[in-house]
Amino acid sequence: MVRTKTRSKMILITVHLTEQQIKMLDYLVEKRLFPNRSEAIRVAVRELINRYLDRQKSIEDLVLGL
Repeated sequence: MVRTKTRSKMILITVHLTEQQIKMLDYLVEKRLFPNRSEAIRVAVRELINRYLDRQKSIEDLVLGL
């Protein structure tokens, strides 16, 4: 498998999740929808950001709307 995108530097963060959320993440990994928990969480965060940015004209609009 060849990756065409350049990788950004990864920064470690700590996230608290419920046992049920971890079980569901593990289920998605077990079903091979994601290679690991970290990738599943990265995809979820990326989709969350995109959902909000799609509703806004720009990041500035999002920040100013707070």
